[in-house]
Amino acid sequence: MTFKDLQLIEPIQKALKNKGYVQPTPIQEQAIPYLLHHNDLLGSAQTGTGKTAAFAIPIIQHIYNDRKDSHSKRKIKALVVTPTRELAIQIADNFTAYAKYTGLRNTVIFGGVKQASQVAKLKQGVDVLVATPGRLLDLMGQGIISLRDIQYFVLDEADHMLDMGFIHDIKKLLVKLPQQRQSLFFSATMPKAIIELSGTILKKNYKRVSIKPQQATAELVNQAVYFVSKNDKIKLLAALIIEKNPSSILVFSRTKHGANKIVKLLNKAGISAEAIHGNKSQSARQKTLKSFKEGSLKVLVATDIAARGIDVSKLAMVINYDLPNISETYVHRIGRTGRAKESGIAISFCAADERSFLRDIEKLIKQKVPVITEHDYHDSSKELPPLKQGGGRSRPKRPQSHKRSKR
Repeated sequence: MTFKDLQLIEPIQKALKNKGYVQPTPIQEQAIPYLLHHNDLLGSAQTGTGKTAAFAIPIIQHIYNDRKDSHSKRKIKALVVTPTRELAIQIADNFTAYAKYTGLRNTVIFGGVKQASQVAKLKQGVDVLVATPGRLLDLMGQGIISLRDIQYFVLDEADHMLDMGFIHDIKKLLVKLPQQRQSLFFSATMPKAIIELSGTILKKNYKRVSIKPQQATAELVNQAVYFVSKNDKIKLLAALIIEKNPSSILVFSRTKHGANKIVKLLNKAGISAEAIHGNKSQSARQKTLKSFKEGSLKVLVATDIAARGIDVSKLAMVINYDLPNISETYVHRIGRTGRAKESGIAISFCAADERSFLRDIEKLIKQKVPVITEHDYHDSSKELPPLKQGGGRSRPKRPQSHKRSKR
């Protein structure tokens, strides 16, 4: 199947051709026909599967067809809510690209910066608004934004919304939305709380599209794991960067403090690196991202939440400095390389107390990650967490956030 088979209008076809899009990804192929027929949709898909285009393209087509014979003032017809600034900016950029020949306007709003320039764009009139929850509620409270004309509502990265404590904000938004609307709900994982939330947003006859992690990840990603002690991780990281010398490296740290420490130690070793996480100012984060995307910065260290929205074409390597204790997170991380039929490399560091995380990851992806033993920092210890009676393994609970993150 090609995009020409999806009954898309000529202006969108032209924009997709400019982007070099020919064949839709699985989620695009499945979701776009449902959305063009005005169905509500529950989508289970991770970052990197093409889900932004899956929802943006039908929304643009609907609004374009509704507007082409209208000369009325622009009103916000579509609202996309997403947890982080970086992801919001990326989504808005994609709307701009896909709507290039339609005459439609979009803008993005998020906290952490002054609102004046965002308000000015809103007053000029927009068709599509991409927003983080905090700034959206703030501008609604000031009377600057009204949701009464919304016809298309997208809640993206719903699982991270809950992890970041945005559930109450989402509930506040839902009561302000018109009952007659098309709703789209996307989440990489589907725990009980997410299913319950989706039930309050979607119509009963909604359609469901699920792109499973093992389908979406990376047949083209070469995975490897290095057993290494915690104290030797930074030495191994520096050695690999120097030895392999990839064009771009995204290093994942479990914490903000850890990301800063990694950058400090790499710089001390003569390797230029920068960190991106929630404690950085918006301007600093955007400057760092711009340098990384343009190639002037080779090594970027990020936390999982801050990395949402990082979309770098031909990302050469992902390194899991800390293995995640949630297996699906591993899939999200390595899915950032090996995109668009390009090959990629995903390397994980595994300390003795992270071996249980590795076993869970391998169970999820249904394959063993090759172990590299030929390196100076190999840790041959066989330490594993004790097994509970009955065969169950003791493992950390999934971290939960009860406070709203400032995004």
